[in-house]
Amino acid sequence: MKKITLLSMALGLSVSVFAQNADKKKLIAALDAKTPVYNKISKDIWGYAEMGYQEEKSSALLETQLEQAGFKLEKGVADIPTAFVATYGSGKPVIAILAEYDALPGISQTENPFQETAGGKAGHGCGHNLFGTASVAAAIAVKDWMAQSGTKGTLKLMGCPAEEGGSGKVYLVRAGLFNDVDATLHWHPGNSNSASISPWLANKSAKFRFKGISAHASAAPDKGRSALDAVEAMDNMVNMMREHIPSDTRVHYVITRGGEAPNVVPAFAEVYYYVRNPDMQVVKDVWARLVKAAEGAALGTGTTMSYEVIGGTYNMLANVPLSAVMDKNLRLVGGFTYNTEEKAFAEKIQATLQGSKQPSLASTAVVEPFTVELKNAAGGASSDVGDVSWATPTAGLSTATFVPGSSGHSWQNVAAAGNTIGQKGMMIAAKTIALSAYDLFKTPEVLKAATKEFNERKGPDYKYEALLGDRKPALDYRK
Repeated sequence: MKKITLLSMALGLSVSVFAQNADKKKLIAALDAKTPVYNKISKDIWGYAEMGYQEEKSSALLETQLEQAGFKLEKGVADIPTAFVATYGSGKPVIAILAEYDALPGISQTENPFQETAGGKAGHGCGHNLFGTASVAAAIAVKDWMAQSGTKGTLKLMGCPAEEGGSGKVYLVRAGLFNDVDATLHWHPGNSNSASISPWLANKSAKFRFKGISAHASAAPDKGRSALDAVEAMDNMVNMMREHIPSDTRVHYVITRGGEAPNVVPAFAEVYYYVRNPDMQVVKDVWARLVKAAEGAALGTGTTMSYEVIGGTYNMLANVPLSAVMDKNLRLVGGFTYNTEEKAFAEKIQATLQGSKQPSLASTAVVEPFTVELKNAAGGASSDVGDVSWATPTAGLSTATFVPGSSGHSWQNVAAAGNTIGQKGMMIAAKTIALSAYDLFKTPEVLKAATKEFNERKGPDYKYEALLGDRKPALDYRK
């Protein structure tokens, strides 16, 4: 009797595994069949190249795809016109997928492998045209499987604008849109295929504005008080401060307004600052000193100062159980190889990159080893996904949408994001996210483990407070 029971259990497990493998093959096939559709969508958004909170065409295009697929749309969430939530199903579990679609200012670029402006104000140097499209593709594939199989639960696609400096997701978190979410999946374009865990930096940013008194710079300079002097005084003090802050802190700035003409003492000037560190508390501490430097600059130059916090994001909270699921499915999907035309394009791109040696183009076919790096590290990027990761268990991956060796936020990346190279990497991400969402609906023990680790990492006394405070969305921060 015992042998029969064990045999029945083994047969049941084999049937279950076989059924799941069959389901995953169907999900992959469904995405393959619609690849031309998603390639066009990504190219359309690439052409729109809309900056943060201005993504009207991009968000509308993605919303239309989701509505036509049977999702219920809630538009303009969290007081942001280009943010939305698309929902299918009901009950638990609730699985969310993030989608981004904003472009970067100043890097308009054609799809040619040489620097050539497309005549616009912005470009997709971070590949968010691919990001948003792949996430929507994954969500639609999973929704179709849920409908066909009768799977219970809720699937949400979160339309997230203004990741690039606008902290769009922070407002969604602050509005409670992730309160009922059991797990969140995301991805990002990159140079390689990986689901590894690495630290992301907390970040806070603001525009410091100084007001002075205009005067003739030659005939009556004593009558003027230069707002530009105040900006430069602040910059000098902050640059001296770098010696006396934690070495893993990053402070960078750009003067956005410096005056109108050399012969007019500037009555207004503005400087835009970022402060980053792996530890949120260090960001807060350095920020307080930054504000003191601005106040001192105003005092010393006879000007007045005000500042507007533009963005603020948490560091990333790791979740090993969820990331392990992403890694497993990324390995199942695998990487991709370049065809002859893509290889020629990539070689021309690599010829423009700094450094004597670039990664092999064959690396796009490789899935990097899964590693977990929890220790804070200097350098690196920041993202408003960090706030999401403190609201719900979260995991992500990157795929090789850019030519290996390319720097982020570059014209080279804009070109690749509008090329079939970017689109191939995009579909790797779409398939991996779809298969991972499938696993989360089918294996409640993974969600249980992810939730347990999530609560342990946060700690019992954690309370969410947005780094950008209670300000309304900075809808005009790119103007």
